[in-house]
Amino acid sequence: MEEKLRALSAAAKKSLENGANPEELKVKYLGKKGELTAVLADMGKLPPDQRKAVGALVNSVKAELEALLVEAAKNAEDAKLEAELKGPKLDVTLPGRSIRPGRRHPVAQTLEDIVAAFGKLGFEVAQGPEIELDWYNFEALNVPADHPARDMQDTFYVGGNVLLRTHTSPVQVRLMQKQPPPIRHVMPGRVYRKDSDLTHTPMFHQVEGLYVEKGTVSFAELKGTLDAFAKAFFGSSVKTRFRPSFFPFTEPSAEVDVSCTMCGGAGCRVCKQTGWLEVLGSGMVHPNVFTHAGYDAGTVTGFAFGMGVERLAMLRFGVGDLRSFFENDYRFLEQF
Repeated sequence: MEEKLRALSAAAKKSLENGANPEELKVKYLGKKGELTAVLADMGKLPPDQRKAVGALVNSVKAELEALLVEAAKNAEDAKLEAELKGPKLDVTLPGRSIRPGRRHPVAQTLEDIVAAFGKLGFEVAQGPEIELDWYNFEALNVPADHPARDMQDTFYVGGNVLLRTHTSPVQVRLMQKQPPPIRHVMPGRVYRKDSDLTHTPMFHQVEGLYVEKGTVSFAELKGTLDAFAKAFFGSSVKTRFRPSFFPFTEPSAEVDVSCTMCGGAGCRVCKQTGWLEVLGSGMVHPNVFTHAGYDAGTVTGFAFGMGVERLAMLRFGVGDLRSFFENDYRFLEQF
């Protein structure tokens, strides 16, 4: 055992003299699976009367190796510094390396512009949790457990009745529970659905809006609001049209189209020769939603709308694949 320890010490010294890396030698001899550690593990096999002497020798060798490795590491660092000092001199008169300025992500730009446009129309901003209860995400929005609309909004369940929200509509219900009308808010945020293709990703962004008043809020007000938004966002020359549609939480409901931003309505590949692009859904709030939120459906009326931020960003910037927004390709992002 003693001979083995002395041989181990001699081998380590020789390696250091030959310029071995101190860090590598530290692992080799003093690491958890190092040679000195292996010797310590074998001490239990020695007769009791030899253990004390061998133990003292082991500690002596360990201390000697540690001192040698510390000194070798210092010498290596000094040699490195000396080499740098003897190398090419730094010209302090040269201009420094500039830091390229950052910029807002195109989706963030689009979301901020949407919120700003509605802000000018008198809408405030409301936020809500991304991890939501099934009741707020579906039941309170007139989408019971057996409703076929749930198939279109298949999402990720955390467990039981807890899920990742599929839209920001739950914020509307939470907002109505907290305060009486009037309500005039937009709800921006991330939402989640199990979709992935050229125009869908499992995570995306939405901006929804809600306007509720005691008395009568008309569909004409909804049309005027969304037409004003479209002109603020796409330009004053854009036209809008409303097509009848179905959403469980609004009645009547309508899809909103804008004249194609690429061809001005003349017809092109982007709008499939129709001259129109679908941008959002809207409608008058369903009485059941008011009831679930604690409002008297006989005394209040209102409208709601919702849009996908990535969808509008694709139209604004002419992007063909929605997934490009999330691939973190600098060549793509620096164009915006």
